[in-house]
Amino acid sequence: MAIRLTKIYTRGGDKGMTSLVGGARVPKESGRLEAYGTVDELNSVVGIVRTFALDYRERLGDDYGWYSEMLRRIQNELFDVGSELATPPGAEYDGMHRMGEGEVEQLEHEIDRMNAELGQLKSFTLPGGGKLNAFLHLARTVCRRAERICWAVKRDEQISDQVIIYINRLSDHLFVQSRWISRRLGEDEFLWDRGLRIDSRARRKNSK
Repeated sequence: MAIRLTKIYTRGGDKGMTSLVGGARVPKESGRLEAYGTVDELNSVVGIVRTFALDYRERLGDDYGWYSEMLRRIQNELFDVGSELATPPGAEYDGMHRMGEGEVEQLEHEIDRMNAELGQLKSFTLPGGGKLNAFLHLARTVCRRAERICWAVKRDEQISDQVIIYINRLSDHLFVQSRWISRRLGEDEFLWDRGLRIDSRARRKNSK
């Protein structure tokens, strides 16, 4: 699909309708628009993480290049996800990218790599503790919302299973990222208080 942006406003959506890839006109509140709009929102949050990561370049050391490239790739993949969601059945075009097993496997490989550096989690984490951690948790929750919307749309319309699997795996990836970045930067995570108390009681009981 050729990219030619010459005029930004078209007035075509002023009455609550917009065009999908292929030209079909749908209401702006339709489920498919809600799905790829939420993916766009998620991409914006990942962009915030990628931008703020520059401030931690020295502290991340040799891992900065790997981490920055990973975020760059994820942003581009999310754009591809949005494009696929914006393309209804029958409007596919030559050269259209489709999410596949390779993108999911790459996320899983990165999850395993980051998780290998983390200690056992003895309580649920809460968003925050550091800027990148907080933004990554925000990205994770937007990602979960995108997944829920995609499932709702899939009840009535055709959406690729691989798109939803990718979004699901990305939410796990963002969670592990939030923990990994806190550890690499030496920042404390916010933990669920009650979980810590439960763990403390269990340890005292086992020590008797």
